Order: sequence, then C-alpha cells, then structure tokens
Amino acid sequence: DWRLGSRNAVFVESRVSLLILEGGRLAVELAPQSGGSIARFTCDGVDLLRPMTAEAIASGKGTNAALYPLVPYSNRIRDGRLAFGNEIIQLARNWPGVNHPMHGDGWAHAWQVVRGDARSAEIVYEHEPAGGQGGWPFRYRARQQYRLDEASLEIRISLENLEDRVVPAGVGLHPFFVREADCTLTCRTAFVWRTDTEVLPIEYIPVPSEWDFSQGRRPDSVFLDNCFDGWDGRASIAWPKRRLRLDLEASEPFRHAVIYTPAGQRFFCIEPVSHANGQVGLAPLAAGGTLLQLILAGFLV
Repeated sequence: DWRLGSRNAVFVESRVSLLILEGGRLAVELAPQSGGSIARFTCDGVDLLRPMTAEAIASGKGTNAALYPLVPYSNRIRDGRLAFGNEIIQLARNWPGVNHPMHGDGWAHAWQVVRGDARSAEIVYEHEPAGGQGGWPFRYRARQQYRLDEASLEIRISLENLEDRVVPAGVGLHPFFVREADCTLTCRTAFVWRTDTEVLPIEYIPVPSEWDFSQGRRPDSVFLDNCFDGWDGRASIAWPKRRLRLDLEASEPFRHAVIYTPAGQRFFCIEPVSHANGQVGLAPLAAGGTLLQLILAGFLV
C-alpha cells in the first residue's frame, strides 16, 4: 500500500489503497488501480469534483470517478469504424449501454505507481493489444504526473507510441465538477459540433448564443454533450456561495473541449481533449513519438 501525506484512505472491502497528496488547503486522493483516476479533490475538505464511492473504487474502473484519463482517444467512434490513412480499424464496444466504443481504454485498467511523495505522484499504464478482440490494436504507454502545491493542482498526461509505425493517438481528461445552483462556467470557444441522438457529431457550426459561455453562464441553463473547437485553453468555474473560483489552463494541443451538462445531475463536465469527437483518425503520432499535455488548475477565494 502507498501511504502518502498525513492521511491514508484504504477501503478494506475493495483491497484498494488511495494515494493521498496534500498541499495546504488542497488535497487529492488518487485511485491508480481504478482506471488511473482521481477519487477525490477537495479545498478545505469541501469537494470540488464529485467524490468516488467505495463501490466505484472497488470496481477497478474509472467510470464513476471524480476524474479519469482519456487514452488513446476521447469520446465515441461511430460503429467502431476507425479510418486511419488507407486502413479501416474495427473496434468493439467497450462502454455499458453505448453502441459505439468510447473514451479509449485507460479508464478500464489498473495503472502502476512509479513515484510518489506527499505532494506529487506519477502513474503509468502500458497497453498491450489483445489480438482479435476488437480492442485498441496499437501498443502505447500512458503516463500521468500530479503535483500539488498551496494553490494549484498540475496534471501532465502523455501517451508514447511504442509501435515502429505511425498510429492514431489522442489524450484528454474527464473531470466531474460539483454542480450547485449558483455555479457558473466561463470559457471561450469558436465552433461546436451538433450531434445526433447517439451523441455523434453531424454538423460543425459557429457557437450559437445559447451555447456561448464566454461571458459566464450557469451549467443548469442548457443541456449539452457537445465538442467545442477553437478553445483558447482557459476556463473558469465559480461557486459564489463558497466564495471560490477555479481557473483552469490547458496547454496545446488541448484546443477542443467537451462540455457535458446532463439534466438532473449534481455534476457537469468541461473536458480538455486533444482532438474532436470521432476524429482521432486524423491525429497521427510518429513511431516512438510522445503526445504530451499539461493541465493546471489554480484556485482563488
């Protein structure tokens, strides 16, 4: 078991330990064995992301995490039919209740801890294809590095191509922010994909006024599960009653953001991703190459 920071959260029934990082008012609980996920993220003990339950941690997957990684692609691939150059790669369904493969496979596997101390950690997942089962057919190594200080959380996520050929590759992060009646999201985007009933992109349009978050708006004001383009890599989330604001910055090539505001839920998502929904086939990574991105979340009272 890894026991980091001044606290240790171990769910005996699941035999899974959490890595605890603490930095002043902030604390992060990591669940590497459950899809390389964040199980909890707090400021002064108050949740900023939806907390992961003991049952969710015990599942060994990140589907109900506070945040999970998206590797080697984000969102859905229509009918599992991935076109890459002159190839057609057929992928199997991998998500309960969804007719199309979604969100890659990092969330479904245990990640290994390679380094850790009270304020930082590094975890790795190395993917080996399972022949003939419709999984991702290319070898890769994904890595997440976390660093916590007094006022911010830094996450570096990378994907290294272990093949001796060019392959499609993408990365992203899927956080679930706590949703309150007065909270607001502010971010600037230029274009968006309209979707069909299965949340697959069908039309690329300028952002309509009712989907424009540039001046800040409540997530409750609109239902979305859409990928936005032309994002400047910045977003701000405010919780006025808490007198707290989170400022998020994402490095290039995170210039797409999926905004998910499901009705009746106590969370909403803004997901920094490296490619548009369904378009990982247009994102080549050279043999031995590495795709690296950085997310920095800073907090202001």
